[in-house]
Amino acid sequence: QVQLVESGGGLVQAGDSLRLSCAVSARTLSGGAMAWFRQVPGKEREFVASITRSGGSTIYADSVKGRFTTSRDNAKNTLYLQISRLKPEDTAVYYCAASSTSSANVPKSTWYDLWGQGTQVTVSS
Repeated sequence: QVQLVESGGGLVQAGDSLRLSCAVSARTLSGGAMAWFRQVPGKEREFVASITRSGGSTIYADSVKGRFTTSRDNAKNTLYLQISRLKPEDTAVYYCAASSTSSANVPKSTWYDLWGQGTQVTVSS
């Protein structure tokens, strides 16, 4: 069974930077598109960024463009989310997700069938 494990979250101050990682347990992942989502209690899960299997194409939510960068190292089976100029409104649980059937990076949660357990990011003002 393929597992996704996020790490790198924590308590930071506004303006700081952070890098989240998502390790994929499988040596190879069929499909292979991956994405980041975030969720605040009481709100729906929100799309943040997605990336194709090859890493050649990315999509970002408007709210994070210019501050968030997603990348992947397929040799290490790891997805990354580099976050800069953090804002208090970035506070959320961040989840990585993967598609076991598609390499296309669609920005919808229903596109992805594999999910991590989430990592908390808290930004203080």
